[in-house]
Amino acid sequence: MLKMKEYVDLIIPRGSNEFVQHVMSNTDIAVLGHADGICHIFVDKAADMDLAVEVVTDSKIQYPSACNAVETILVHQGAAGAFLPAFAARAAKEGVELRGCPATVKALSCAAAVEEDWSTEYCDKIVAIKVVASQEEAMAHINKYGSRHTDCIITKDAEAAALFQSQVDAAGVYWNCSTRFADGFRYGFGAEVGISTSMMPPRGPVGLEGLVTYRYRMVGDGHTVKDFSGDNAKVYTHKNLK
Repeated sequence: MLKMKEYVDLIIPRGSNEFVQHVMSNTDIAVLGHADGICHIFVDKAADMDLAVEVVTDSKIQYPSACNAVETILVHQGAAGAFLPAFAARAAKEGVELRGCPATVKALSCAAAVEEDWSTEYCDKIVAIKVVASQEEAMAHINKYGSRHTDCIITKDAEAAALFQSQVDAAGVYWNCSTRFADGFRYGFGAEVGISTSMMPPRGPVGLEGLVTYRYRMVGDGHTVKDFSGDNAKVYTHKNLK
């Protein structure tokens, strides 16, 4: 089917990373899909800690193998003292394995994360944790290692949330809610037919409406372009917009 370009307009692969990568690499047909679901949550220094623990836990354990489950938690150093032990206690209760940066290992005595962990989609009850010095460092990490799927900030600071939502390059950029909401059915699209992390539309969860393309049918009565060009262009109404 991957070679049947004359018959197939679009392929929507659903399955493992390896399967999607195989499809994308072996066809000239347009592909709507995503290979990775490396989702992040940034716990800001202005976060409500109880809310943060609940949202992060739901994002990890509600369905660990889903592509919208969180894989990396970034914690502002100003929130680490409160968040890390609280989440570690909840993670132990839920059977979640923690892998952390040096600051996290020092605080929790968990397994040390390696470079590969920051770009790994575990699809399991495993999560990587990194303490960062600033929101800018968190956003830079996400834009480097993320898969443009879904990323979230936990904060009570509206300005910090606005900056995060404008600067993080992902199909879904959330504020104070679980990454597991990234789903066509939950978005109200009806049946989800695919998910796209492409920069071109449709992007994110895709319903049937996202697959609609357009063609333009025009009816005239001898109209010609010259009637709407040059001195005749005044037939158009122009208005300057602020």
